[in-house]
Amino acid sequence: MGAALSKLWGAFKTAWIGGSSPGKGATHANGNSKGLENGLPTTNTPAKPPTPLPGMGIKKWKVTEPWIRLKCGLGEGPFWEDRTNTLRFLDVEKCELHSVDLNVGPSSHKVVKKMDISMGCTADMEGNESEFIFAGKYGYGTCNRTTGEYRWLRKVWSEEEIADNKPHRMRGNDGAVDSRGRFWAGFMNDPMVVKFEDFSDEGAVFRLDSDLTLHRPLTNILIPNGTTWNATDSVMYFTDSPSRRIDQFDFDPSTGSVSNRRPYFTIPVQYGEGAVPDGHCLDEEGYMWTAVHGGGVVLRISPEGELVGEISVPTQQPTCPAFCGSELVITSAGGTTGENGVDEFAGSVFKIDVGVKGLKRFRWKGGVDVEGGKVDGRFVEE
Repeated sequence: MGAALSKLWGAFKTAWIGGSSPGKGATHANGNSKGLENGLPTTNTPAKPPTPLPGMGIKKWKVTEPWIRLKCGLGEGPFWEDRTNTLRFLDVEKCELHSVDLNVGPSSHKVVKKMDISMGCTADMEGNESEFIFAGKYGYGTCNRTTGEYRWLRKVWSEEEIADNKPHRMRGNDGAVDSRGRFWAGFMNDPMVVKFEDFSDEGAVFRLDSDLTLHRPLTNILIPNGTTWNATDSVMYFTDSPSRRIDQFDFDPSTGSVSNRRPYFTIPVQYGEGAVPDGHCLDEEGYMWTAVHGGGVVLRISPEGELVGEISVPTQQPTCPAFCGSELVITSAGGTTGENGVDEFAGSVFKIDVGVKGLKRFRWKGGVDVEGGKVDGRFVEE
């Protein structure tokens, strides 16, 4: 997630590691995971130990200053619009949509719009070049790239959950579109509403299909991050950040079903007690790049789960990497409001060429048929 991770991890790590649940039905770091839809089986097999840090052939990069110096409260969701060579990203806490023309550089940075809702992640849509789809405060919507005007498509909570005030205390976080055009997005407690010590695992991962049908494949989630798929479409990667672990699932692209949850990579203790995996992306060689919030690095991990590379950044709170060609753009968190960050460059955006391109990002396939629901607080189906 970002700014909340270090505080949240500190608030309940004793309960988490010690075996008592920070919230009802929580997933524990020992590999057990419960609450998955249809009793999805898991394994207690530990993740493969990461490659030792000192030497051992790990390639290292170092970023010494920001590409764009900002004070984001929670910079997140970097997304390369390759058609226009434009980067968009979000400040989740300040409810801002940002844009940069990569042909021009940092001087072209602008805040497209200050929203009245938070957005957690975005994706492009097939057949709709003027808007993108997002997972936000209450569910899924679309947003105009130029004006920032948005409209709702689908709420995610049931009538019973709405009666329990769940939409108020939750928000959208990380997510991505799979190869068949379905938009997966995680929802979690909103730290602007819920105190860190009161966070619970009432979050979930939803999947919006192109016909606007909604599925809830993963439940009992604390902080959902980094949903991606390997190049052969056989594996889905996902992390519930406070576990310190990235998991992998068997993935069936024809149905969108996931099974056999098992550990893929655990953040090495050398990066700090509060270091947890945040957003991630995959490159064309099948390697993962994951931001380590609280660790001041982005790590490159092999398909076998071995640590092979490390980018150090001049902030302790990197949140999410994204490829723009062979350049990796990295957002960061500046703490609540972003004005008093944990370090000088907290909340800034960083960029480095790593010599490999990212895997293709897919578009949500419902863009052609999207209608209705202007910004009036109403959802399409209401």
